[in-house]
Amino acid sequence: MITCTINGKKLTSDADPETPILWFVREHAGLTGTKYSCGMALCGACTVHLNGQPIRSCVVPISAAEGQSITTIEGLSNNGLSPVQKAWIDHNVPQCGYCQAGQIMSATALLASNPAPTDEDIDVAMSGNICRCGTYPRIRAAIHTAARNMKNP
Repeated sequence: MITCTINGKKLTSDADPETPILWFVREHAGLTGTKYSCGMALCGACTVHLNGQPIRSCVVPISAAEGQSITTIEGLSNNGLSPVQKAWIDHNVPQCGYCQAGQIMSATALLASNPAPTDEDIDVAMSGNICRCGTYPRIRAAIHTAARNMKNP
C-alpha cells in the first residue's frame, strides 16, 4: 500500500510502487491537470511538486512519495487563480495550453524560492519546460507580474 498526501488530501492505494507519480495522480487520484508528454523527463509538461520541489512526475515512482506531499496544478489554489495562474491569464500566456500546467508548477516553485527573479533566474528555472508554441516571452512577463503581485497583493 502507498500512502501520500495529494493537494492536502491523504490517499492510500494498492498501486504498484513503481507506478510513475504522473499515472498515480491521474488514475488513482483522478486529477487530470498534470499532462503526459515525453515520458522521459525532458519536456516538463508533467511537473508537480513533491514536498514543494518541482519534479518530473513521469519518471519518479510513487514509492518515492510514500508519506510525502504532492501538489498538482489543481492544488495551487482553491479557486484556480493562484498569483501565477492569474498572471498567466493577464498575459495571455497559453496558446495550445498543453505544457502550461507544468510551466505554472515550475514558475510557482521558482517564486517560492526566489520572490524577485531576474530574467536570467527565470530562464534557468524554466529551462526544463518546453513550449512548442514559443510563448517564452509571455511566460517570463507573467512570472515578473506574479512576483510583483505576490509582493504587493
